Amino acid sequence: MGTISADFQDWAGERQQRMENVLLGLLPAAALAPQGLHDAMRYAVLGGGKRVRPLLAFAAGELSGADPERVAIAAAAVELIHAYSLVHDDLPCMDNDVLRRGKPTCHIQYDEATALLVGDSLQTLAFQLLAEHTLNDDPRRQLEMIRLLAQASGSRGMAGGQAIDLASVGQALSLPELEFMHIHKTGALIRAAALLGAHCGAALHDGALDGLNHYAKCIGLAFQVVDDVLDAEASTATLGKTAGKDAEQHKPTYVSLLGAAAARDMAQELHRDAVDALTSFGAKAQRLRDLAAYIVLRQF
Repeated sequence: MGTISADFQDWAGERQQRMENVLLGLLPAAALAPQGLHDAMRYAVLGGGKRVRPLLAFAAGELSGADPERVAIAAAAVELIHAYSLVHDDLPCMDNDVLRRGKPTCHIQYDEATALLVGDSLQTLAFQLLAEHTLNDDPRRQLEMIRLLAQASGSRGMAGGQAIDLASVGQALSLPELEFMHIHKTGALIRAAALLGAHCGAALHDGALDGLNHYAKCIGLAFQVVDDVLDAEASTATLGKTAGKDAEQHKPTYVSLLGAAAARDMAQELHRDAVDALTSFGAKAQRLRDLAAYIVLRQF
């Protein structure tokens, strides 16, 4: 298992605070009509979460010498997509949850119709940000960033993975089937975060992009494996969301398929594969290595 740099917490804390400030400024003001919708959008996004996806974007941006101000916008777009997905996932028609990030879910705090519109509005705002800010001097590369986020969010990415998840309740999936689901549901947006961060800087050659993509694919799966273990073993207070929901809803997970100990071993193997994919980047990839260890070590 890898170790985390001594100054990682300072690095991460500074960027988490930067993201909070950036999101605070990019979201519509609550006083702006329609006030109720804008208030709910801010409620869903601000003041919670580890901002793992933005951290990945900033870390990947270091590989390409990207301007952190540009990375911050790309990271905000990814985080808005992530926040929208959580709002919709918590709805009664999906996972029907009442707690998220230690506070009532959006549809509980407001109502179901507002929560639906919050998700819709956060998603469209994400693409507005990618379109109206200069994130790369080459317009073609900026268009590629928009395409990447769209694919990662849609039926061939996060939304498709959620559809598979909903269709798999009560079923016994094989390991390849479970991985396919989570490569889409969780992993696609994590990969997009890393690639968008790198695309804000100088172009990386195809081999380097392949290495970054493989790293992000491994970390995306590891993230989900750890989530499954924590859902089975951690408390609601620790998670900030309802613990034990997967078992209660008879969802296939890495824990239900492999057992907790083997799931932990799988997360560690994925961590090793992720770090190996960064070998060619040398010291520039240290923050990505730190994040790999951070994702796998959390609460284990």
